[in-house]
This record gives sequence, C-alpha cells and structure tokens, in this order.
Amino acid sequence: MNTTEATSDALPPTLIALLKGIVYAENDPTLWQNLLTLQTRVRDYVGMIGLELMLDEAEGHAWLRTRPARDGEPEPPRLVTRRQLSFPVSLLLALLRKKLAEFDASGSDTRLILSRDDIVELLRVFLPSGSNDVRLIKQIDSQINKVVELGFLRKLRGQDQQFEVRRILKAFVDAQWLSEFDQRLAEYQARLVDKQDE
Repeated sequence: MNTTEATSDALPPTLIALLKGIVYAENDPTLWQNLLTLQTRVRDYVGMIGLELMLDEAEGHAWLRTRPARDGEPEPPRLVTRRQLSFPVSLLLALLRKKLAEFDASGSDTRLILSRDDIVELLRVFLPSGSNDVRLIKQIDSQINKVVELGFLRKLRGQDQQFEVRRILKAFVDAQWLSEFDQRLAEYQARLVDKQDE
C-alpha cells in the first residue's frame, strides 16, 4: 500500500475522532500523525459543513469549532453544541487556568499535576465559610468530575486523587475571558463578605 492510499484510508477515522471531541497527540500518536498529514483535506472537509479545525501542534491537541460568520454571511448553523456552565464549574476552570499561567511562568515542568486537596483549597477561598465540610467536599468533587468530563482535567492512572490540568484549557479560557471573570469574581467575593457581615 502506498502513502497516498494510507492517508486516504486514514481520513474517515481522523474526521470521526475530531467530530467526537478533542484529539490529543499523546492519546493516539498514529491518529495525530494522520491529522498532521491530512490537515489541509480535513480543513477543506469540515469547512464545507461550517466548522473549522483548531490545531495546536506545539501543545499537541486539536478540535473543531463552528466557523465564525464572514462579512455579509448569515450565521452558519451550529453543529458543535455550546454548554452552559454553572458558576462553580466556571470558577474552577478560571482558577485552574490561573494556576496553569503561574505554573508556565515558573518554567519548571510541562505538566501541571494537582491533588484533589489542592483543588479543594483553590475553591474553598471562594465559598462561604461555616459551610458543612462534608457537603462542601461532595459539591467540589462533583465540579471536579464535570471538569474531567469536559476534558480539562485528567485523572492520573492508578492515582484517583491526582489530576493533570490539560493544556487545552488555555485555548478555551483565554486572557480576555479570565480578565472578565476576575471582575465578576471580585463582585462575587464582595457579596460574600457583605452576607457574612449581616
């Protein structure tokens, strides 16, 4: 089988993997290599159905998003669903993104690993004091599981209490979103202080 046949055969599984969600280089190196090889054909194909390929070769991840409308064009139909996130999940994503930025600035390692207790402590600061600790931990575990489900945290094999913050979070939570969230967070904290003072 020549290279052209191999790459043609690889197009359908590559497209299907992208349509299902995020593709990571580390999860399937063969699929990732096919994606890099077929990148132009993938872009052409998904472009016909109103999507665009977002590929970050340096970070090793790729996904599809709805193509923004061009000047004078109507908004394309939404094929990739948007998810409304609860405030606690948004808060956790913002805190993880900030932690990732701090981690990157320190220049130590490429993988940010946090324990469940680290994540609980990140969130505890923003939750009302005097809450039932057991109930609070259950809520935080639920939020952690949601972030794992969204693909921004990954449980380490054999270590249920350890999580890797996936670098794709940087693509979804950019500096502008983080800045806007910081403003809302300051307002939220001010309201919490007011409630505790009452």
